[in-house]
Amino acid sequence: MGANELSALLWRERELLELLIFKLEEEHLLLQGGKGRWLQHATREVEQVLNLVREAGLGRAVEVASLATEWGTNEEATLRELASHAPAGPWGEIFAAHLKAMGDLTVQIKELRDTNEKFIRSAARSAQETLAGLNPAAATYDARGNDGAPLSAAARLFDQNL
Repeated sequence: MGANELSALLWRERELLELLIFKLEEEHLLLQGGKGRWLQHATREVEQVLNLVREAGLGRAVEVASLATEWGTNEEATLRELASHAPAGPWGEIFAAHLKAMGDLTVQIKELRDTNEKFIRSAARSAQETLAGLNPAAATYDARGNDGAPLSAAARLFDQNL
């Protein structure tokens, strides 16, 4: 293995990070559109891509260690250190470009993750407020499972599209 293989692994990792951005944007659109019905599928897809990113990161770490040994640097060198200790030629610039691109993708991922988290927290807070408003005088349950509130014959309607 060598620099070419590491560069190919970095391209693959970048593609996975872009796919993660796409999946997070899908999740964001579902949250924004109130399509909670599909949210679990989108979240599962995000988790699947995250697992692939983790696996690619492990492969990269192994390849960086191998190449660091080949180039006579510390086996525990990071990609940044490897790029700075690259022999004469294009590899230092190539690895630095990979690092910059991956850093930019990471910033986008963090922004999307934070935005989606705000949407989810807001929706959870709204659901809690709605449920709390259904029976404002609710107390603790007794041994029979009753909450002490008078039974109401009024029907409650919940929106199934949430």
